[in-house]
Amino acid sequence: MDGTVLVADDDRTIRTVLTQALTRAGCKVHATSSLVTLMRWVDEGKGDLVISDVVMPDGNGLEALPKIAQLRPGLPVIIISAQNTIMTAIQASEADAYDYLPKPFDLPDLMKRSARALGAKRRQVSGEATPAMSGNDLPLVGHTPAMQTLYRLVARVMNTDLPVLINGESGTGKTLVARSIHDFSDRRALPFLSVQSTDFEGPDGSAAILSKVRGGSIVLEEVGDFSTDVQARLVHTLDAMLPNGPKIIATSQQNLEKKMAEGRFRQDLFYRLSGISLEVPTLRARVDDIPLLSDHFLARGERDGAPTRWLAADAKDALRKFHWPGNVRQLENTLRQLMATAIEPEISRAEVEASLGAVATDTGKIGGIESGERLSASIARHLQRYFDLHPNALPPPGLYGRILKEMETPLLEIALDAVAGNQAKCADLLGINRNTLRKKLTELDIHVTRRRKLM
Repeated sequence: MDGTVLVADDDRTIRTVLTQALTRAGCKVHATSSLVTLMRWVDEGKGDLVISDVVMPDGNGLEALPKIAQLRPGLPVIIISAQNTIMTAIQASEADAYDYLPKPFDLPDLMKRSARALGAKRRQVSGEATPAMSGNDLPLVGHTPAMQTLYRLVARVMNTDLPVLINGESGTGKTLVARSIHDFSDRRALPFLSVQSTDFEGPDGSAAILSKVRGGSIVLEEVGDFSTDVQARLVHTLDAMLPNGPKIIATSQQNLEKKMAEGRFRQDLFYRLSGISLEVPTLRARVDDIPLLSDHFLARGERDGAPTRWLAADAKDALRKFHWPGNVRQLENTLRQLMATAIEPEISRAEVEASLGAVATDTGKIGGIESGERLSASIARHLQRYFDLHPNALPPPGLYGRILKEMETPLLEIALDAVAGNQAKCADLLGINRNTLRKKLTELDIHVTRRRKLM
């Protein structure tokens, strides 16, 4: 890797680390804590790549991007920022940053992106100003790596004409992602229409949908549930659309590739919908976002007229330890209930555990099961709570498979941990064939690590 890199960050440690890493990689480096100095270097023609923080003592790195593009067209800029929200990713994309990385960043990853930037021309994209939103108004909330990846993908796909398929479990926020793609795109002033299978029924169903949405965005909610007849009608509708037609976004909690292999989902429809695929992470995969999400929901509830509430530190810990089969939607419903029922402004751990059905505590409970309670009774309580999350409708189809997976995964993980990762011992412990165990581990994406068992 060669070239001259301009580094702008008010954190001396970051400037030092980047200078050393880039120099070792063969680059020349100019580092500064001043945005004014950076802009002077750019104006003088220095540098083949800029790596800049957003918030600087004398300016804003994002706001400087248009000026950099004017002074040096094609000069790639990588934005690094501790303000790691979806708005930062969107603004970096719309301001034509070459790339965006949240802090703390992975140094090898940044080095790879820098190498690519030094050898590539910057994308030339222009767009309207992004609508202003405060931190509490953001449609997607989270700072974890899984959410940062999602933010970057939303920023990249929002102004493309390709269809988008959003995958994820029930309650993860697939429709919120679809709404974000629309609201931050050039189509934001046009209609946003969410449709289900029944909306396509009748001779004029498709025509009515297209007349309502015009050139906006259509979201096909849970397209995996569409009947075979509706799938065929949808294929015909998509083929008949004009080039300047609406953006197509589909959501699914089912594995469409598996359904397609089983003959239950049309192959031609799948390929028409999956131009770009996004995966919305489960709440279990972003546990570190739970305190942030909790504060977000409590603040929103207060704005909507609910009493002021906050969580005790150990109450947040109890929320983090819960498995959340209903994902973010279940967390939001739980906090709404707690805002209404909490005795004091500070919500206690005991109140959280009572709302969640008595998660494990240190007083007479083991693994969330009351002393002496049968496992079947505990499972029944959790299943009833899951049904209660859908007060006006049944849970989505496929419940049997989802519940079995929820049971099998922790059972296998705990059994493997008990035998220090020895699959032969684990199969004996479970009373199943070793090949069956291996198949289950693959299906459930459980990674096994052998280790010494410390007694």
